[in-house]
Amino acid sequence: MEPRLRHTLISDGPTDANLIPIINWTLREAGGVVLPDGVRAEFWRLPAPPGSLADRIRKAVELYPCDVLFVHRDAEKDPPGSRDAEIQAAVARAAESGCRIPAVAVIPVRMLEAWLLFDERAIRQAAGNPNGQVVLPLPPMSKLERRPDPKQDLRDALRAASELSGRRLKKFDTRQAFWRVVDFIEDFSPLRQLRAFAAFEDSVRRICQNKWAPGFYGLGQAASE
Repeated sequence: MEPRLRHTLISDGPTDANLIPIINWTLREAGGVVLPDGVRAEFWRLPAPPGSLADRIRKAVELYPCDVLFVHRDAEKDPPGSRDAEIQAAVARAAESGCRIPAVAVIPVRMLEAWLLFDERAIRQAAGNPNGQVVLPLPPMSKLERRPDPKQDLRDALRAASELSGRRLKKFDTRQAFWRVVDFIEDFSPLRQLRAFAAFEDSVRRICQNKWAPGFYGLGQAASE
């Protein structure tokens, strides 16, 4: 594999593009990639957006040529294994039509925001108040994967971190702050305490060991050709 590696992310929604810095960090740490270069596949502008996940995989590779594909699904209320099997089946269907590419499952529990709640410093910076002292309502790492709504947890933490009140708090744009959180995180290694992230990092490690061969790299199983 060349020092530069192109990867394409298929995700549930536009804000999930925040996964790209996490993927880049993991590729460097677990995959030995010097220059990861990622982009999120955008389908909404197409006159006929692909429907099934297998169709999205084929279209993503066509529109955004890459060395490896990352397929994101939030676990939400379903077991991560169900999402993993869903992605694996879609990768297999795409391969049957000639779209053979290494594909890695990315399945946060319950959703991406759970992977952004560990870094208090980044949240304060994203809220525009890096020197704030108020205690943030952040769940402990051991409970992150059991939180019912990590997205709301992150909104609450950002609002608290801003230390604004009254009209200024009402005008505070948590959507813009959300986009900034990941930009202030330099080290994602604390996420290794989470089962979902550890499984994702293991997939990247295995794909590297398998010399980036086409196939599916999911939750802890051997890659399939």
